[in-house]
Amino acid sequence: MELHRGLPRQSPGSDTSTRHLLSLCGPLPERPRVLDIGCGPGRSALLLAAEAGGAGRAEVTAVDLHSPFLEELRAAARARGLDGRVRAVRADMGALPFEDGSFDLVWAEGSAYVLGFDRALAEWKRLLAPGGQLVLSECEWTAGEPSAGARAFWDPQYPLRSFPRNTAAVQAAGYRLLGSLLQPDSDWAEYYGPLGERAAAASGGTPARAAALASVREELAVRERHGHEYGYRGWVLAPVSAGDPAAGGGRWRTRPETAADAAAVRAVNLSAFETPLEADLVDALRADGAWLPGLSYVAEGPDGKVAAHALLTRCAVGGAPALALAPVAADPALRRSGAGSAVVRALLAAAAGRGEALVLVLGHPSYYARFGFVPASRYGITAPFEVPDEAVMALVLDDSAAVPAGTIGYPAPFGV
Repeated sequence: MELHRGLPRQSPGSDTSTRHLLSLCGPLPERPRVLDIGCGPGRSALLLAAEAGGAGRAEVTAVDLHSPFLEELRAAARARGLDGRVRAVRADMGALPFEDGSFDLVWAEGSAYVLGFDRALAEWKRLLAPGGQLVLSECEWTAGEPSAGARAFWDPQYPLRSFPRNTAAVQAAGYRLLGSLLQPDSDWAEYYGPLGERAAAASGGTPARAAALASVREELAVRERHGHEYGYRGWVLAPVSAGDPAAGGGRWRTRPETAADAAAVRAVNLSAFETPLEADLVDALRADGAWLPGLSYVAEGPDGKVAAHALLTRCAVGGAPALALAPVAADPALRRSGAGSAVVRALLAAAAGRGEALVLVLGHPSYYARFGFVPASRYGITAPFEVPDEAVMALVLDDSAAVPAGTIGYPAPFGV
């Protein structure tokens, strides 16, 4: 803490990045209630108090366990005339003493790692008022194959994941992504520059001080050698809620199909399409080598009945593995209810979580664009049959992996 006391930042960041993340948030109330978790000396808290909300009149509760940081924040708030709108509270981020639904915006730049990304997503959701948003940052791999040196530093203390795998965690936790920002190298320089100067001038003294100083110097050296392999990403999230069809709605429970679901899945596909071809395709794919256990998903309504189904099976592009999304079906009585969107989002999150890199679909562009699909021709991917260009779509789940080009090779049950 002596090394960090009085530094302008306690994690990689900048006012520019804070403002950018704030700009990605949806509309906030005129006087939003903001919670800054792990605030440190309060750089973000002060900016949010001055600029969040329609009139920049946010009421910010800033939480940290380190009392000297909170004293720095109180002094800075008084100096800026913000002491009436910034309340510094000493509290544990893992046991926050606030009622459910207390805040319009929960903010955590560079601090969620204390709990871990998944736990932060799960535990902080309860704090959000209806329409509220969560902004937090997480370090991630930016290299497709991180080096042994980078892993030797990160794996023992905080194993990193890729952007697609964190996206899967976000969706599995019940959020939709409003936007994200991979923070630039300059954000690291704002943090490591002053810290590096202090570490260079410091002496070890006691064994504990020497160990702490060695740890900081190792962290700085790893960034110097391997900084191109990892980075911080800010996430702007909103909980999925009932009545939000585009996000899938909170009324639908999604899960992998089981053997007991086969008849219900067939019934949904029979009802959704004019012919039994899609229902027969699902049955044929179950018996084919292209079938991937765990990548056939259903959405259940409150009554427990299967309301929608979506399937991913193995295909290829130019000989490289990919996934085919087909069919996607929802009970016609439930169209525009969000059941279909819910099951597709859950299925794509499951695929990203397994490390899959590419999904292809033949379908209506305006529907599949909501999930991030774009024309496959952008990547040099074509269908093995005549079809409008815009109807063949691709979704890259892992942007660190090379996207193969070529003709799609479908499993035999597709009959092409």
